[in-house]
Amino acid sequence: MHDAWMPGEPAAVAEASVPELQGALQRAQWQLAVLARSALLARSGVMELRPDGTVLTLSPALQVLLGRPEQAALQPGDAQLRTLAWVPEAERGLVAHLWRGAVLGEPFEFEHGVVCADGQALRVLHRGLLLQPPTPGEPPMGIALLQDITERRDAERRIRELASLDEVTGLSNRQHLLHQIDTAAHAARRSGVGFSLLSLEVPRVAELGLTMGLGASDALATTMAARLRELLGPQPAVAHLGRGEFAVVLRRPRDARAATGDDDVGASAARLQQALQQPVVLGAVTVFPLCRIGIASCPVDGDQGHALLVAAQAARQQAPAGGGVAQYSAQAGERARQDLQLEARLRLALQRQEFHLVYQPQVGLTTGHIVGAEALLRWQPADCDEVPAEAFIPVAERTGLIAAIGNWVLHEACAQIVRWRQAGLPPLRVAVNLSPVQLQLGDVAEGVRQALAATGAPASALGLELTEAGLALDTARLRETLLALQATGIQIALDDFGSGASSLGSLRRLPIGLVKIHRSFVREITSSPDSALLTRSIIHLAHDLQLPVLAMGVETEGQLAALVAEGCDQLQGYLFSPPVPAAELTALLQQGRRLHQHLAPQAGAGRTLLLVDDEPHILAALKRLFRRDGYRVLTAASGAEGLEQLALHPVDVILSDQRMPGMTGVDFLRRTKALHPHTVRMTLSGFTDLQSIIDAVNEGAVYK
Repeated sequence: MHDAWMPGEPAAVAEASVPELQGALQRAQWQLAVLARSALLARSGVMELRPDGTVLTLSPALQVLLGRPEQAALQPGDAQLRTLAWVPEAERGLVAHLWRGAVLGEPFEFEHGVVCADGQALRVLHRGLLLQPPTPGEPPMGIALLQDITERRDAERRIRELASLDEVTGLSNRQHLLHQIDTAAHAARRSGVGFSLLSLEVPRVAELGLTMGLGASDALATTMAARLRELLGPQPAVAHLGRGEFAVVLRRPRDARAATGDDDVGASAARLQQALQQPVVLGAVTVFPLCRIGIASCPVDGDQGHALLVAAQAARQQAPAGGGVAQYSAQAGERARQDLQLEARLRLALQRQEFHLVYQPQVGLTTGHIVGAEALLRWQPADCDEVPAEAFIPVAERTGLIAAIGNWVLHEACAQIVRWRQAGLPPLRVAVNLSPVQLQLGDVAEGVRQALAATGAPASALGLELTEAGLALDTARLRETLLALQATGIQIALDDFGSGASSLGSLRRLPIGLVKIHRSFVREITSSPDSALLTRSIIHLAHDLQLPVLAMGVETEGQLAALVAEGCDQLQGYLFSPPVPAAELTALLQQGRRLHQHLAPQAGAGRTLLLVDDEPHILAALKRLFRRDGYRVLTAASGAEGLEQLALHPVDVILSDQRMPGMTGVDFLRRTKALHPHTVRMTLSGFTDLQSIIDAVNEGAVYK
């Protein structure tokens, strides 16, 4: 039998349930807090709403995400989806429409934007679900989960960009360019209107990466990309393929006209080149980028992306290295294939010992004796004729093989120096050419030291020749390299001076020990006033800096006489000797070969008079007259002959007739003033235009 019920027992049961209820409440609060923090970490929040679009509540996490408290986010009149201020106006209708079409119990999702209180725009993934409340008669309730996916979408966009755009310049990359070319080719087949592909190369971009670092290289590439965008606008496809190679699709004639005002693609390319070659200032350095361009046309030269790009690149290889434009041709394609074959053979040439050196003597004009020699590389494959240096050196530079070939040249030249010294021959300095690419690849100073140490050659017997292209950047690294080489006793020569655009300040800042005048000036020194003036200026400038001067390509006695008159120190050229094998130069040294006596500089020759007249009897009469006064008399029957005499002999006074065929006396004396400014120049004629004589006197071309 059960105990009877007592009044206090229910109270005991209730009291016992309070701790359990409090624990349950705490656990619920903890779970709610965890859920809220999870929502914050996930950058998401919840809102409740009616199917008609009436927004009831916003979760605390959503309020934090929006930066708006619920009172501000749901102001009177704004509690409808179609009027929510934090949803962009253009998307409010879409949000309201999707909720009106929601089906009970079926989740849905879509994306839209939201605007935070601070104005920041976010992209959110909106997931919705329409539920039926448990209480009968209540209308359905909507639950919306909004999650911030802005960073995800930015990352996806960045991935797409990386897949199709060049990271440095923001232009299309190779893959995207090929897709664009294929698309344009497909459109061209339908419309019958072709287009052109331009392959542009700015070698200085790659060079800067080796000399000044990737930052400078990227800065120059970005500048080139900006110039292309400015010139071409957003429509044509423009790509950066890496290492300073760009490509442009020009749909004729619209894009060509937009870029340059020209319908002709060749003219457009020339103007693009001109714009890209403008100087660029990178920090304390001014860079002068060169650009060459190849052009291929669709469908003539190719109707697919890869084929058309290869054609444009092949055309570019035919453009002058110093900057130029070339159209694709079958010959260009064949030349590109030949270059590839040449590269393959070049890689085996060192192993097969197919290289050898020849030496061209350098002569001192004070004594006429051999004072040095330039080592020149030759390639004689076993299975074909000798390959000219101008054919294989550019390939070696482009592929980087020039570094290994240059090291071989250094070791061979140093070994020959030792052989000559062991034979007891007079000491002479052997000069080796350094390619600009060699200066950018590896440690040249260390390579030279290794060659000297391995052969035992003295550093004072070695010279290194750099072209102006090698000094174009004049970087701190280049200066340190040259100073280190000079400190060992090696002479640094500046080759082909006057042919490039290097700063004259390089002669002062860099440890240059010899200046070599470019052969183009020497070739025309007796006939071109400009060449004579430039040669004279180079010699005087170098002498002012206490630098000796060597003239290259001296082939005639007239050229030699003109150089001697200007005070040139050394010569190199076929007038004395062509490049010869080491054995032949050995024979020249053993024979004591020197310039012929009549070609060497002479002093105290006395006064010399040059008579120029096309009438022999007048020349004979004047010659008899002036010989009585002690003059050494030279004669010429024309202005051209007079210039030849001036090139061969030092002349003090010139007396010229005015009326002569081919060149008047005044014209002859004008040219003489530029070529030989120290001469006394007079004209003698009974038939002339007095005004022309007066003008010549006023110009200083004629004294009397």
